[in-house]
Amino acid sequence: MSQGQSALRIGRWSQQGHVYHVTTATRYRHRHFDDFLSARIVVNCLRQQATLGNAHTLAFVVMPDHLHWLLQLQGNVSLSALLSYVKSQSARLINRQRPQPERFEWQAGFHDHAVRREENLLAIARYQIANPLRAGIVEKIGDYPHWDAVWLHADDVADDVGVDAWWSGV
Repeated sequence: MSQGQSALRIGRWSQQGHVYHVTTATRYRHRHFDDFLSARIVVNCLRQQATLGNAHTLAFVVMPDHLHWLLQLQGNVSLSALLSYVKSQSARLINRQRPQPERFEWQAGFHDHAVRREENLLAIARYQIANPLRAGIVEKIGDYPHWDAVWLHADDVADDVGVDAWWSGV
C-alpha cells in the first residue's frame, strides 16, 4: 500500500444508515467509460447494491475516468467492503466483454466524505451530476447518459420540471 493510499484510510469509519459522498478513479485516469457498455456496467453494479441491501443510491455520475457516488450505507457491509465489491465486480464484468490486452482496472483506494446532517444532500447531488457540464462533455445534463438521482424520480420534480431545470436549481 502506498503512502497516499494509507492516508486515505486515516479516520475512515463506516456507519450503517450514514450518507457518504465517494469518488474513485480508473487506474492512470484512463478514459475507460468513454465506452458506453463499460459505463453501463458500472451503473448496473451500483444499482445492484440496493437489491443486495448494501446501499441506497441517492445520486451518481460515471465520468469517463472516474465515479462520484452519493449513497446511504445499509446492511452489514463497511464502506470499504462495499467499494471493493463494486470495483471488483465491475472490473470483472468489463474485462469479460472487452478484447485483450486492454484491461480495465480501478485505481487502488477511494476518497470518501461522510456527509454531516447539516449539509445539503441535494446540493451535493447537483454538484456531482454537473460534472459532465463542467468538463465540457455536454451542454445540457440531460444529454449525458451515465447519471441518476433519487430526486429526479419524485413526481413533483421529474414530471413538472424536467431534467435540466431540476439540476440547475442550486
